[in-house]
Amino acid sequence: MSSEDLKNITKLTLAHYESSAESFWQGTKDHDVSQNIAALLHYIEVPAPFELLDFGCGPGRDLKAFKALGHSPIGLEGAAALAAMARANSGCEVWEQNFLELDLPKARFDGVFANAVLFHVPSAALPSVLAQLFETLKPGGVLFCSNPRGSGQEGWQGDRYGAYHDLETWRRYLTQVGFAELTHYYRPAGLPIEQQPWLATVWRRPMK
Repeated sequence: MSSEDLKNITKLTLAHYESSAESFWQGTKDHDVSQNIAALLHYIEVPAPFELLDFGCGPGRDLKAFKALGHSPIGLEGAAALAAMARANSGCEVWEQNFLELDLPKARFDGVFANAVLFHVPSAALPSVLAQLFETLKPGGVLFCSNPRGSGQEGWQGDRYGAYHDLETWRRYLTQVGFAELTHYYRPAGLPIEQQPWLATVWRRPMK
């Protein structure tokens, strides 16, 4: 996949969210992701409050939740309309960056929350994005990811691009950049596996 292909995928996927920002907010603002928030916070070992990056924060639902828990979250969002909504909804700082043009500080965060977002990163760009998330975590810091699971399907669904990995493939991507696996689970909780389309995984940047 060429760099132009990657740029076009990013441009068109972000355009989808730009044009549907309000409907996206209305459709997701009441989603309960408390299990995912708890999974991230559980594994952070330094004293609270935590410095957190909500990677692909959308309209700011989870930024607001982290702030209400007493932490210090910063959002990152590629769609300008969603970034503006996130600032308004949460009162938090939100960096406007797309995944191909990340500019993340080194060793800044205790935790990174990547909820329902990394599946938009084409496989060709995923190692670079994961490496930058690794580097923006403090040693010992924790990454949470949740993505729709699949068996290697990748391509367009309407005007959004997605890549859908199984657990073993996802593990290879994460461990190759240095992450150590902490746990994984499928969502929604309490249902048979065939009714759990979401794969959640939690990872640590080792201390050394």
